[in-house]
Amino acid sequence: MEAQRLFFLSLGATLLGIGAVGVVIPLLPTTHFVLVSFFCFTKSSKKAERWISNNRYFASYIENYKTKQGVPWDVKLNSILFLWVMLMVSIVFFNQNHLFILLKSWAWR
Repeated sequence: MEAQRLFFLSLGATLLGIGAVGVVIPLLPTTHFVLVSFFCFTKSSKKAERWISNNRYFASYIENYKTKQGVPWDVKLNSILFLWVMLMVSIVFFNQNHLFILLKSWAWR
C-alpha cells in the first residue's frame, strides 16, 4: 500500500509541475494537469490534498471544477490574448511573413 501512495504522490507532483509550466506556456493545458494531480494527491495523502486545495495558485482550478463553474471568462480571454501576442512576437522576431498571412487568414474564418 505504501508503494501505491508513493506512486500517486510522485505522479501528482510531476503533473502539478507540468501544470505550473502550463501557466507560462500557452499551449500546455494547465487545468487538466492540476485536476489530475489533485486526484493523485487525494489517493496519496490527506496532507497533500489539503495543500493543493488551499494553495493560492491552484485552489481556484479545483474549486471551479468542484462547483462545476469551469474556467472563468477572464482567464479564457487572457489566455487567448496572451497566445496571440506571443504568436505575433514570434512572427516578428523570426521574421516569418508567411506565418502572419496564414494566421491572419485562419483567424477570419
